[in-house]
Amino acid sequence: MAAPERFTQLSSPWQALVRLFQSVNFGQVLGIVVQNGDPVFHPAPTVLLDVKLDADEGIRQEADLPDFALRDEVRRLVARLDGIKQGRIERIEVRSGIPRRVVIERPLMETSL
Repeated sequence: MAAPERFTQLSSPWQALVRLFQSVNFGQVLGIVVQNGDPVFHPAPTVLLDVKLDADEGIRQEADLPDFALRDEVRRLVARLDGIKQGRIERIEVRSGIPRRVVIERPLMETSL
């Protein structure tokens, strides 16, 4: 299945995760469980904010929009987790409201050596 191109094409759990990225803006999201390719928020993930005290970073322009085109990084993350189906995301690095790096926990037999 092709990764969605627009926010409204995402499942509700994915929409919630994208909105979380936007609210974090700069920081990390830790400990997200993945079931059937969707993020699960029970238990709730830990959020670490990276706050610059010498600048106002503002909010993402998309934060108030009901729909918008997804960035490639979001589409890649959706496709990656859809392929895994079950697992745990240890850490997602967020910069400017966009997931930039991800650390995924999965069984050894599923990793490619």
